[in-house]
Amino acid sequence: MPRILFILLASACLHAQDELEQSVRKIFDVFRIVEENGADKMNSERAFYTGLIPGMLRRLDPHSAFMDPEQFSQLRRMQRSEVKGFGSVVSILPGRVIVLQTIAGTPMQRSGISAGDEILAINNIPIAPLTPEQLIQVLTEARQGPAVVHVRKPGNARPLQFTLIPQEMQAPSVERTFLLEPGIGYLRVASFDESTARDMKDAIEKLGGAKLKGLVLDLRNNPGGAVSSALDAASLFLQPGQVILSAKGRRVSAEEKVPSIATPYTFPVSIIVTAKTASAAEILTGALQDHDRAVIVGEPTFGKGLVQNVMPLREGTALALTTAFYYTPSGRSIQKPLEGMQLEHSTHKPEQVYKTDKGRRVRGGGGIEPDQPVLPLSLKRLEQFLDASGAYTVFATEYLRSKPAVTPKFEPPPDMLDKFRAYLSQNRVQPGIGEWFASADWIRYRLRQEIVNQALGVEKGDEIEAEREPYIQTALAAIR
Repeated sequence: MPRILFILLASACLHAQDELEQSVRKIFDVFRIVEENGADKMNSERAFYTGLIPGMLRRLDPHSAFMDPEQFSQLRRMQRSEVKGFGSVVSILPGRVIVLQTIAGTPMQRSGISAGDEILAINNIPIAPLTPEQLIQVLTEARQGPAVVHVRKPGNARPLQFTLIPQEMQAPSVERTFLLEPGIGYLRVASFDESTARDMKDAIEKLGGAKLKGLVLDLRNNPGGAVSSALDAASLFLQPGQVILSAKGRRVSAEEKVPSIATPYTFPVSIIVTAKTASAAEILTGALQDHDRAVIVGEPTFGKGLVQNVMPLREGTALALTTAFYYTPSGRSIQKPLEGMQLEHSTHKPEQVYKTDKGRRVRGGGGIEPDQPVLPLSLKRLEQFLDASGAYTVFATEYLRSKPAVTPKFEPPPDMLDKFRAYLSQNRVQPGIGEWFASADWIRYRLRQEIVNQALGVEKGDEIEAEREPYIQTALAAIR
């Protein structure tokens, strides 16, 4: 039996109430009977690590969990934003993986693989028959150790073989920084780690600092992370002394405020959120909404407002336990109801209406509702097909083989649409005239984006995407 379990259970027997003692004895009785009479010898470590403890925690809430040594080590690496990888950005298409960009100094870049190259096989697994979901799984598994990659370069029929060894790389949480228009900045924050708030401030200063006319903060699909970093990020925009959040639980009662020494920015702010925006990202969003400091656009957020403490145990293990709930400055609970779990009663509350500092009505009951809802971009049938087929990416690769001059202001030449249509026809894609002309403007825009992606990097391609992206344009309009 693992020593950690023996110590925990023995301690419980010594100090807990009679009811808990009886429950622990039952566990020992079952363990003894299985160990003595089971058809095969029981692996006690597996029984406790993957059976008893996870089963006990699973009924509490979806996020309390026991971590074995490898899982705990992985958590610490994630908190440092360290990931293993080869250093590339790829386009995943049905049966195809095309390199869009390689990062300087990484295994992919050092090998000689470059934008436009097509990955044909990974560790002797052919790419062609795989679905996008299977492709992602293969790519994820390949990062765990040395990988043999077969690559075809544009214009070369013969594939080349490379052996890549993944390396630890710092994954920046502030993914994109640029100006949407003169004086209005854009920041996309993918998660919150130890350095996120500091990186946000550095990015804002590079864009113009206090002289900016406004900032769009993109938190779409941000799963959260270090709450302390979200508190520091809130202090970049809120006034000293303002409440950022409160935490309440059976043994927890705390309130976090902006430090008195804070010197916040005062320019207008818009925040973009989606259904996958969660945890620390919701804390920042709710605080700025309640203090009328930002306009929130997008979709209702995920609703994860549990205070989680990670408690290290012996043998390199740890326990992530929910100890309280987070509330926004107006008193709204961020956590959505947890139906069918022990915390259901604590989280299942009637939907209530709260008020911001200026008296605006905001709803509670789980997650953060946007001030301005935004629907995802709606594409026509032909546009959806061309995006799914990977035609833009492949055509862009062929176009760049002639090494044309491409700048951030690149515009497709007048005859490019005709050449693209001829390319589609060669591949047995022949849309009707009406359908083609109805989507011509969109097709020209997508060709421009894909060519810039491969020629100058996906960062510049994202700047082009922002020109038409409905979430970003709505956020920009709110600032104007």
